[in-house]
Amino acid sequence: MKVAVIGGGPGGLYAAALLKRLDPTREITLWERNAPDDTFGFGVVLSDETLGGIEHADPVVYQALQREFVRWDDIDIVHRGVRHRSGGHGFAALGRRRLLRILHERCRSLGVDIRLCEQAPEAGLLAATHDLVIAADGVHSTTRAARAGAFRPQVTEHRCRYIWLAADFPFDAFRFEIAETEHGVMQLHGYPYAHPSPDHHPSTRPCGPPHASGASTVIVEMREEVWRAAGFDELGTRETIDRSAKIFAEALRGRPLRSNDSAWTTFRTVVNAHWSDGNVVLLGDAAHTAHFSIGSGTKLAVEDALALAACLEEQPDVHAALAAYEEERKPVVASTQRAARASLEWFENLDLYLGQPPRQFAFNLLTRSRRVTHDNLRLRDAHFTGAVERAFGCPPGTPPMFTPFRLRGLTLRNRVVVSPTDLYRAADGLPGDFHLVHLGARALGGAGLVMTEMVCVSPEGRITPGCTGLWTGRQAEAWRRVTDFVHTNAPGTAIGVQLGHSGRKGSTKLMWEGMDEPLPEGNWPLVAASPLPYKPDGQTPRELTRAQLTDIREQFIASAVRAARAGFDLLELHCAHGYLLSGFLSPLTNRRTDAYGGSLDRRLRFPLEVFDAVRAVWPAERPMTVRVSATDWAEGGTTAEDAVAIARAFAAHGADAIDVSTGQVVAEERPEFGRSYQTPFADRIRHEARVPVIAVGAISSWDDVNSLILAGRTDLCALARPHLYDPNWTLHAAAEQGYEGPGAVWPAPYRAGSRRPRTGRTDAPKPRLTLGR
Repeated sequence: MKVAVIGGGPGGLYAAALLKRLDPTREITLWERNAPDDTFGFGVVLSDETLGGIEHADPVVYQALQREFVRWDDIDIVHRGVRHRSGGHGFAALGRRRLLRILHERCRSLGVDIRLCEQAPEAGLLAATHDLVIAADGVHSTTRAARAGAFRPQVTEHRCRYIWLAADFPFDAFRFEIAETEHGVMQLHGYPYAHPSPDHHPSTRPCGPPHASGASTVIVEMREEVWRAAGFDELGTRETIDRSAKIFAEALRGRPLRSNDSAWTTFRTVVNAHWSDGNVVLLGDAAHTAHFSIGSGTKLAVEDALALAACLEEQPDVHAALAAYEEERKPVVASTQRAARASLEWFENLDLYLGQPPRQFAFNLLTRSRRVTHDNLRLRDAHFTGAVERAFGCPPGTPPMFTPFRLRGLTLRNRVVVSPTDLYRAADGLPGDFHLVHLGARALGGAGLVMTEMVCVSPEGRITPGCTGLWTGRQAEAWRRVTDFVHTNAPGTAIGVQLGHSGRKGSTKLMWEGMDEPLPEGNWPLVAASPLPYKPDGQTPRELTRAQLTDIREQFIASAVRAARAGFDLLELHCAHGYLLSGFLSPLTNRRTDAYGGSLDRRLRFPLEVFDAVRAVWPAERPMTVRVSATDWAEGGTTAEDAVAIARAFAAHGADAIDVSTGQVVAEERPEFGRSYQTPFADRIRHEARVPVIAVGAISSWDDVNSLILAGRTDLCALARPHLYDPNWTLHAAAEQGYEGPGAVWPAPYRAGSRRPRTGRTDAPKPRLTLGR
């Protein structure tokens, strides 16, 4: 096999070494246009997981790395003069140049033909003369650009400027330092990567070799507008280094910084729809990038090389191997990129969190990517996590999710909400036994608040024929049966009603018969802000007239009065997911030219009129919340800035909390799904609009709930699918955490089940068969 490798970074070198080691008969040529010491950056961080893979694949490389690594366990967060240290994290780093030398030596010892300072031939030419072409040519990959039609890359530039620098001493921990300057907030990311020389004496430092006293990577980062306001855009390299050293003088102990042809740059996230084209395959930054704040670039490239080499060994031919490589690596990389994107955006929006209490700020930073969680951090450093919990106000032994929360005159015993779940089990809008059992079971399951599905204000406002309503007194009496059960049998749980009108998304089949598909018969006319069908084959709604707007407002008022008489503790106005009120808010669905369309203020007018009217008849001591779609996930739709403005407007009119969801406004949406993927929108609204929020969307574990609450990203967490899977989700979360306090009280008939049942012999003590290490 003839293999061509384009690019001599760690990923390309390691791939070449592995392929040659696994099969010495392979003819492998690697091209690198730069000299061996022409490298960007200073230190490289690798995880224990990656090192384990290297040790298994090539012990020679692993042993060489082991001799060079700087290891440390602690992370320091310094903000407003206060330092918080969290331990137990475990990092290993070495100089990038040293890493490249180790890989060069290994490649040469194995017989790889390395051609330095030489531009590789174009990938198409190499593909014609080689069996495999590995394009490891970095974030600015010419191979990817030349074959964009096949790889279909998407490159996103972000909002911060950063520069790689170095200090000639080792930090004693991974250090994050925040500087609030007259121009805006700046941050330093620093970590050690070289030990002091054994014969080093401090007095020799100025004249000694660069790493005689050890070395650390120092990354200085700030928003683009801060960078310009501070004048960095007009400074040369020397002036940039000196000013950065002055800003972070305390972290640097007054010592200077140095550069390696460093320049300010903007991070770019690279995603490719495909990683291979014929016998040409992308590897490392050419295929994907992930923000440096989670230390993943070299790690991902090395792991790519390991996976590619394994697939070439396991599969019968190159085509099958490249398909297997992409199938194996893409989900792993996508997960890492989601975490890196969350971390990147946290630092982009750092100024939102500056006012947090110091310990909460530190916890928020450590858990920013959602990879490190409350439970994981407690395992790493119980002392630090306990201090954060005490500062938050958690009584001893109380997880954050089981602390109470007050909304107006209602105090919830914990922070868990059973999110509205459409059941489609009503007849003529009347809730029945299914609703009683469903909501009653989840109330008995321990959540602080249980929400109904969207309850419609009129027959024409239903989504499907199976939707519940509150347009008649009989429906209110049926709901009273549900609220009485909850208040009598689960006295610590509140029950809320979500009022809404389907708008253009009505008159459709039951969800499991075809979501958002029009009824084959028995349709009712639809109304909306503008005459736009939700789907091309859907019914076109009529644009509401002023008189009809008044009628619908009166329907909301009448339903709210019935909801109060039915005994609901909280009322939520549904202004999300493309239903009627949401349709007024989004510019994609509101094309009106009257006073209810155009600017955001005018699009807000009717939803606020309805809110004010409902608030006027809803009991003063009972809270009202509003559910919004914080983004439409579609170009030209509601932006994150719009969502903050919408939340501010409802809060100014008396909303006690904003329930932050996303999407489902237009059929052509392109959501970015992932764990807790909607939480950043709630986080931003909470900190910018200064209003309590309910986070929702793929929050699935009690660890996630604790993490989000303790970090201050939300006040309450709403979960839907977990409560469908387990009605007793909250009580089980308490049992698994060993919590037995007032935030999670088992109903008397169920107390015998408050401990996980024993399952037989597997619970017996295990014999000691091995000595502990």
